[in-house]
Amino acid sequence: MAELTKDMTFFELMRTYPESVKVLQKHNLGCIGCMGAQNETLEQGSRAHGLNIDTLMADLKAAIG
Repeated sequence: MAELTKDMTFFELMRTYPESVKVLQKHNLGCIGCMGAQNETLEQGSRAHGLNIDTLMADLKAAIG
């Protein structure tokens, strides 16, 4: 299983950790239907949406165990 990092793409995150979708939705990230999810990293997407990457990562880590 891939390690959760800021450099993984949203697509890779959702494919590897399906439970992450609920966390993305909580942060108002509509990654499931977004074409950018294939290439955009978690860090890039967080910055683009004005989110704190450390907060997002903490929530994701809590959700995936």
